[in-house]
Amino acid sequence: MAVVRPFRAVRPLPELAGQVASLPYDVMSRAEAKAMAGDNARSFLHVVRAEIDLPDSIDDYSDEVYLKGCERLRQMMAEGILKQDSRPLFYIYRQIMKGRVQTGLVATFSVDEYLSNKIKKHEFTRKDKEVDRTRHFDTCDAHTEPVFLTYRRQEAIDRLIRDFIKFNDPVYDFKAEDGITHIFWVLDDAETIKQLESLFDKVVPSLYIADGHHRSAVSANVALKRREQDPGAPADAEFNYFMAVVFPDEDLFIMDYNRVVKDLNGMTAEEFLGKIAKIYQLERVDEAFHPHKKAEMCMYLDGSWYRLTAPPSLFEGLDPVRRLDVSILQDNVLTPMLAIDDPRTSMRIDFVGGIRGLGELKRRVDQGWAVAFAMCPTTMDDLLSIADAEMIMPPKSTWFEPKLRSGLFVHLLSD
Repeated sequence: MAVVRPFRAVRPLPELAGQVASLPYDVMSRAEAKAMAGDNARSFLHVVRAEIDLPDSIDDYSDEVYLKGCERLRQMMAEGILKQDSRPLFYIYRQIMKGRVQTGLVATFSVDEYLSNKIKKHEFTRKDKEVDRTRHFDTCDAHTEPVFLTYRRQEAIDRLIRDFIKFNDPVYDFKAEDGITHIFWVLDDAETIKQLESLFDKVVPSLYIADGHHRSAVSANVALKRREQDPGAPADAEFNYFMAVVFPDEDLFIMDYNRVVKDLNGMTAEEFLGKIAKIYQLERVDEAFHPHKKAEMCMYLDGSWYRLTAPPSLFEGLDPVRRLDVSILQDNVLTPMLAIDDPRTSMRIDFVGGIRGLGELKRRVDQGWAVAFAMCPTTMDDLLSIADAEMIMPPKSTWFEPKLRSGLFVHLLSD
């Protein structure tokens, strides 16, 4: 069953939370991060994307970047912008996006349960990203950003969290520049903390990584490194637990994760359409649309939008991974027609999160890419069943919104 632990969060003063909170490090480029931080010296981007405070000639992965991030974190603590709670607590984090609400519990979770796959995965990680964030967490001596976990909803857990929210005021409540509202409660009732720990242990058989596979892997890397450095450290040392927000599955929303391809592998647009028409039902449409049916895609090519519908023969009877819409596209178009055998490493494909809209696909193609595909989103049922089967999704299969804001809570590893 799931080990869920309270911790002493480092977090902003209530009146500064909106200034501190930032989008996570991996959803923007260096230039975008610099523009987002602007003249806001309190933005947490100065910690998680510390390269924005160094000359452009400094490489993103130089020692100076990691040291600068640590320096800025400690400076924010010394200045009183961030303060650490005096005792281990749980926290409740609610996000509201266009009227849709997701409410999660902020806590720490067992690295050993991650290593033994009791905390289940559905994606591979990239080594370069692991190395980067391992150095960042290790140098900062902190988990500066949370993992995004989920579990199959349990009414008893919901009831405890609902009751606490009903009778207690939040400490943060602000709307970010993207229109998403962030509300945060400090769950400081000892009896409720004990009940939540017990319930997760008794009624939640598994936790699942929704988003944050790299942060999970990095937390494990740092823990293993520190165990080697200090073999006598106690089992409950802070580095043996990683920070995450865990949400009930029914709260979560997965958006489409779309594809753009640089060229047509030597074909003309007409030749490519001819090949597509041999396996898909192909229909030219007047405008872009968001696919909402299994095996349906919206394609933009040569100034026109098309509806592509795959026949059941392309996916019926296949395993849970191969019948995903992203797999149907990969197996029937990207690999055999466009010669993109490994989308993880190919420089001829790029991925566009659904939050950027279909207009971003049109813009990319109009500016020089060859073709774009808008996908039907992967479902939570897909994710859970694939993780339960210990299988791995293709890269960039899920885009969760809203993203967890960084800087609202930090977990120190040498607490």
